[in-house]
Amino acid sequence: MTSEKLKEILQKGESIDTEFKASHFELNKDAFETICAFLNRRGGHLLLGVMNDGKVEGILEECVQDIVRNIVTNANNRQKLSPPFYLSTQVIDYEGKKVIYVYVPESSQVHSTNGKIFDRNEDGDFDITRQTEQLTQLYLRKQTTYSENRVYPFLKLSDFKPELFSRVRILAKNERADHPWQDMTDEELLRSAGLFRQDHQTGKEGYSLASVLLLGKDEVIQSVLPHYKTDAILRIENADRYDDRDDIRTNLIESYDRLMAFVRKHLPDKFYQEGEQRISLRDRIFREVIGNLLIHREFTNAFPSKFIIEKHY
Repeated sequence: MTSEKLKEILQKGESIDTEFKASHFELNKDAFETICAFLNRRGGHLLLGVMNDGKVEGILEECVQDIVRNIVTNANNRQKLSPPFYLSTQVIDYEGKKVIYVYVPESSQVHSTNGKIFDRNEDGDFDITRQTEQLTQLYLRKQTTYSENRVYPFLKLSDFKPELFSRVRILAKNERADHPWQDMTDEELLRSAGLFRQDHQTGKEGYSLASVLLLGKDEVIQSVLPHYKTDAILRIENADRYDDRDDIRTNLIESYDRLMAFVRKHLPDKFYQEGEQRISLRDRIFREVIGNLLIHREFTNAFPSKFIIEKHY
């Protein structure tokens, strides 16, 4: 977000995808209602340090990092935002004042904050928790917009790779020692992660396409999505074809492993030290790149996702 882009947003004012919050020295109590509404509708721009009329008053400099930390921590706290969602923040210097910019993308899931579900309309956030018709429409919109929410009622627990459940539990434990997934069965874990859903059009229940892509056996994935693959290509000497290639047709977790291995095989890792610890800048950068490559795609599209390393990388 540049100062010019920020100025443009300020001039347009609040709208269905733009919200201003004062947040002089702390995060507004209703900020997560807006975040929840943006996630449930079509995403949006949240600007902290800005009055409702677009006047920039800024945030006290000594409070900026606490507010940023509050946003990131609560976005990953299921008690505050359910399901949790990773949010990135940016601190912008605008006319000598500090503004925090939070971009909230549209989510493929329905989110709640403090047990309430919010939707966005014009420039306001509305609690629709008890509005049956609006709530149904929200679920239907998510169901039809995101193919990964598609329900497959005949999928069974045996269609998933058992070893991936163990890996998921380890990853969860690394984030939080007392993570509840440690004590859940595989079926309970899938339900807890929102991977067992109901199709509100047909009434059928089952595991979603997302569950197959994350944890499914290779043959099950190919049965559901025959065209699905990720293509890793190296073009340095042979620019017309390739010098190395990995045709990846497995679940997203192991696809990530293979793409990271491809990066480590073909890209140098320049020495970088943070304090007394050596940091892999290559891994830090490409974890984000590969994560986005794998997740942000339309899985029903027959065109493969491609990761290409060329001569002038």
